[in-house]
Amino acid sequence: MKKILMPTDFSTNSINALKYAVSLFKDEECTFYLLNTFTPVLYDTEYILYSTTQPGLEEIYRENSVKGLQKVKKRITSKDKNPKHHFELISAFNLLIEEIKDQVKEKNIDLVVMGTQGATGAQEVLMGTNTVQAIKKVKCPILAIPSEYEYTNPDNILFPTDYELDYSSQQLQLLKDIIKNYDSRLNILHVLTKEELSPEKEQNKKKLATQMDSVKHQFYSKEKQALTEAIYDFQNEHPTDMLVMINNKHSFFENLLFRPVINKIGFHIKVPFLVIPSGKYSS
Repeated sequence: MKKILMPTDFSTNSINALKYAVSLFKDEECTFYLLNTFTPVLYDTEYILYSTTQPGLEEIYRENSVKGLQKVKKRITSKDKNPKHHFELISAFNLLIEEIKDQVKEKNIDLVVMGTQGATGAQEVLMGTNTVQAIKKVKCPILAIPSEYEYTNPDNILFPTDYELDYSSQQLQLLKDIIKNYDSRLNILHVLTKEELSPEKEQNKKKLATQMDSVKHQFYSKEKQALTEAIYDFQNEHPTDMLVMINNKHSFFENLLFRPVINKIGFHIKVPFLVIPSGKYSS
């Protein structure tokens, strides 16, 4: 049974992300943990003083949090009668990213699904601060859903890679599950910075091919082009229903998402974006 953590602030974006996850895993046994975190507005230094004279403040916030979670659950389950899906509610007095890390470790979560925040253009969505922080700090696959994205089966999946990793079965298992469930096609994209791959990268490419030999896949390469441009161009040239990347620190991924300029303008995500951490999960 898959364990899926769904942080929600009760916004349209977060509920849309939950709807996507419910649809994506409609044929699998899943427990969806709906998480809402809260801290009083006067948290910081003032909260300590204020809470001594208002001992019920935290209880009021928790009550509102629980009611909000119950409404979200009712909204989803009223339409999703799937007997394979189970829902649990978590209301926590904590900062969001810290609580996500705690829940991932405590419950051995398989996937965290989050909605992105705010459209910056007709087809562009700004990656929210919480999503970026979760990708950086949470050792668990993160699936980010663009706001207002309408569910489409992931028939075509784009997987940009620099072949820096010795791909493990654990890293690729969730991706392979999705591909097998939908008979998806995996398009593996590499941006060439040199004419030839190093022997190590060539070996990693061969290992990736072996890992994916049971699913439909094809390798592509683009020469001397910025990674973001290569991704955008590929999506314009080929049908793409999901973008998948492995978060390998000190690699092209870190440069792509975490440079100041990228943080400022956002990463232009048009489709659901699955980020898989390198190394061990849930630690």
